[in-house]
Amino acid sequence: MTDAISIRKGTSRLRDPELAAAELFAALDQPDIQLVVFYCAADFDLPALAKALHSRFHTINIVGCTTAGEITPQGYLAGALTGFSLAAPTVDVAMQAIPLDPFDSVSTGTTVTALIKQLGSRNGLPPGATDTFAFLLIDGLAMQEELVVSCIHQQLQGIDMIGGSAADDTRFAATYVYHNGQFRQNIAVLTLVRSDLPFVAFRTQHFTRSNKRMVVTRADPAKRLVFEINGRPAGREFARLVDLNLTELTPQIFATHPVVVRVGGQYFVRSIGMVNPDESLTFFCAIDEGIVLTIAKGVDMVENLEQAFDEVRAKLGEPLLVLGCDCVLRRLETEREDIKDRIGAIFAANNVVGFATYGEQFNSMHVNQTFTGIAIGRRASDAGN
Repeated sequence: MTDAISIRKGTSRLRDPELAAAELFAALDQPDIQLVVFYCAADFDLPALAKALHSRFHTINIVGCTTAGEITPQGYLAGALTGFSLAAPTVDVAMQAIPLDPFDSVSTGTTVTALIKQLGSRNGLPPGATDTFAFLLIDGLAMQEELVVSCIHQQLQGIDMIGGSAADDTRFAATYVYHNGQFRQNIAVLTLVRSDLPFVAFRTQHFTRSNKRMVVTRADPAKRLVFEINGRPAGREFARLVDLNLTELTPQIFATHPVVVRVGGQYFVRSIGMVNPDESLTFFCAIDEGIVLTIAKGVDMVENLEQAFDEVRAKLGEPLLVLGCDCVLRRLETEREDIKDRIGAIFAANNVVGFATYGEQFNSMHVNQTFTGIAIGRRASDAGN
């Protein structure tokens, strides 16, 4: 085999775990596999699927999770099993599970440092931001994303990280991450990939800030609850700011009117999940007291996504592969606006394999209603091949 990278992608829509795993393996199998990443619908028989996948991929580095929709070579699907394999002698992979119950920041920091060392040196150089990226899959109902990504990012030494929170198709009952032959709850799996191929980490959100600002004046960040905004009951005050009555606040309204927070000169989306009987608001991210939030306005999602991939192509050319994490609220919006096929076609045209998440990670941030990705391109010497 040459030193060129080989990426194979596959999808199975079969519902029998054994048959689905066999079909995916047939599509992904190739010599010298360094990494397999897969995503599956949450209503599979997960123990049976885990056994079937493990019996085929066995000692290969493989990680996956349950979803709220799968981004496949055929576009956006629901109820499928999809993934990719990456093979090349010049690719190094290090992977480790991180327990979340309880989460230990000290041991996690040690784990990240050990993974970086595990990749070893190449031409006498240690792994670094120019040749290594990090990919995180995490239990989407453990509500530990902020702590985990902050801790990991501090130890990554400038290495870019993207990731997604496992989902269960909006049931919000149980989400699972696959590692070492099992689907497990209350874990995250961090994967480091080192390669001489060019890559770029990116994110996009189809919202811009408005002039409507609000201050969180009472909250429980651990439970992602906001009780007061501007010194008033949170639900009632938010409704006033978007010119609605409290009774009109629905998931669709929250999806249409997320809020953004400014961090380091950039704006990141924080989405509201629901209004509670006591007029508090449940967020999909932790919100601290004193934080200033701005209500956002939506722009065209199709145009926004096309622009994001135009920028990727300007840097890399056509991507060989994009590891993609797309918020479930974006997926729901594509269905509501009847643009799911158009969004799926953009993903397929840019070689995205990914899933609809319960939250996205980008470096040190846990965000919502965002697409985060790592795009891998060709080496300049391979451009004509």
